[in-house]
Amino acid sequence: MCLAVPAKVKSIKRDRAVVDFGGVLKEISLGITSGVKKDDYVLIHAGFAIGKVKEAEARDTLRALEELKKVL
Repeated sequence: MCLAVPAKVKSIKRDRAVVDFGGVLKEISLGITSGVKKDDYVLIHAGFAIGKVKEAEARDTLRALEELKKVL
């Protein structure tokens, strides 16, 4: 099973971006996703942005992941 996690794009330089995973900043590749801009939300898997998502959708997913952490 694979898991992609939403993150907010903080900065972009060529085909790389720094994203925010709830306060943790990580550099990822934009090599397979086009049209990404600063402040967009993207799904991250294995260090790659695999698609853009709407902010509301990203927040719902992040909220669900937080709830899951509480029961584990």
